[in-house]
This record gives sequence, structure tokens and C-alpha cells, in this order.
Amino acid sequence: MTRKLPIIARLQRQLAELRRELDVDLPKVIETAREHGDLKENAEYHAAKERQGMLSARAGTIEERIRQLSVYNISSIPAGVIGYGSRVKLEDTDTGDVLVYMIVFPEEVENGDGSVSISSPLGQALLNRNQGDEVRVRTPKGTRAFEVLEVTTIHERLRD
Repeated sequence: MTRKLPIIARLQRQLAELRRELDVDLPKVIETAREHGDLKENAEYHAAKERQGMLSARAGTIEERIRQLSVYNISSIPAGVIGYGSRVKLEDTDTGDVLVYMIVFPEEVENGDGSVSISSPLGQALLNRNQGDEVRVRTPKGTRAFEVLEVTTIHERLRD
């Protein structure tokens, strides 16, 4: 059995919410605004139409990202090495600080939650690495080196 990536379900929920607003809520707002008369000077109508355009564009972007991500499934992610969904414990070799990150797609990154985008410099440096490896990452403040102390892959996390 192939399992979808969790991000796909999250994007599908977002898309459903957008579609509901586009197909149910906004048409009501637009119709009410139309009833107020002259559309040239109707701020409520113009705001609703502008929102409709923005939501349509966002829905299209989400649909495209779902199509892109649909080629992946849990079994397509390499097991035994760092990849999407891995929890990684690192030691900064200069400071000794221990950091824990979750490797995620860019859409899933939330500031301060310990997530790192798979496409970021750190995410790219960690891909396909394993416990005991040392990685170097170029940052605006210079190159930083990390030792991979521990890796829990998405396969291990789903098994537990």
C-alpha cells in the first residue's frame, strides 16, 4: 500500500476551504453587493471581486503543488538516511549547541517550530546523510559545521 505524504492532505484541506469560500460564501457577498445598485462606486462589490481573484489564484497554486507532490509517497522516500519527514539531532561543532529539526517541504515550515525546509541550505546539506556524518552549511555569517547525532526517518516515525 502506498501512503500519501501528510502535506498533501493538509493542502487538500486548504483547497477545500478556499473552494467553499469561492463557490458558496463569495457569490452571496457579490450578489448582496450588486443589490446595492451602481457597481462603479460599490466598494463592497469591488472588494469581493478582488478577493475572488486572489482566492482563485491561490487555489490554482495549491492545485499545482498537489499535482507536483502527488508523484511522491512514503515508499518513494529513501529509508535509512535523512529525507523528508526525518527528525534530526545535530551538534554545532563550533559551539557544542545541540539542535533538533524536522525536515519538511517549504509549505510546512513554521517559524520557531523546529522545521527546516528540504530546499534550504541546511536541508540540502542534510539530505541522504546519516548519523555520525558531518555537514557544512554556508550561511550569511559564514560556514557552519554540524555533526549528525541522531536520525529518526519518517519510516521509523510512522512505524512507532
